[in-house]
Amino acid sequence: MVDNSLGLLVVGMAIGLIVAVLFVAMIAPGYTRNTRKSAVLQSRAVTRGQMYEQLVPYLPEFEFNPKDAQFLGRPVDFVVFDGLDEGDLRRIVFVEVKTGGSKLTTRERLVRDAIRGGRVEWRQIRAGDISEARERRLRLQ
Repeated sequence: MVDNSLGLLVVGMAIGLIVAVLFVAMIAPGYTRNTRKSAVLQSRAVTRGQMYEQLVPYLPEFEFNPKDAQFLGRPVDFVVFDGLDEGDLRRIVFVEVKTGGSKLTTRERLVRDAIRGGRVEWRQIRAGDISEARERRLRLQ
């Protein structure tokens, strides 16, 4: 009786393995094809978005002088020095361009919140100051 049950168990496991292999063989090609197609579509959307970002300053809905816009790309798309080209800097504006249904990334939200919270400052660094600071650090080590 035990030998018979063990044999049936082995046969059942073999049948289950064959069915699983056949199932994977039928499903895998379609899954791979769909995954690749999805990746290509997403890549195209990203590329279109990046191209659009570069063109935005020259579109009619861009409310600033394109000469005042400096492209960064990350973590925000543009810093606009509104009025600088005319010699009358009115404000500095950080601009993030989004297409379709895209949302702000976590990093973009952090930048937005820092700006809204007034956690922005000006810092000037002179090349000589950098080399002097490096020399001090080396002497301390």
